[in-house]
Amino acid sequence: MEHHPAAAWLTEAASAAQQQGAGNLLRVVLIVMVVGCVLTAWFLLRGYRRKDD
Repeated sequence: MEHHPAAAWLTEAASAAQQQGAGNLLRVVLIVMVVGCVLTAWFLLRGYRRKDD
């Protein structure tokens, strides 16, 4: 297993993304945004729940 510096890995990933297009990256970004919005809404709205004891 070779040690690759972070810059070399980043440039390799960028060149692979150029060849492949932005489809997978856009898909991952959208999924992360949706999951983040759901978690944020859950966190903010859980305090508004009324406890009818």
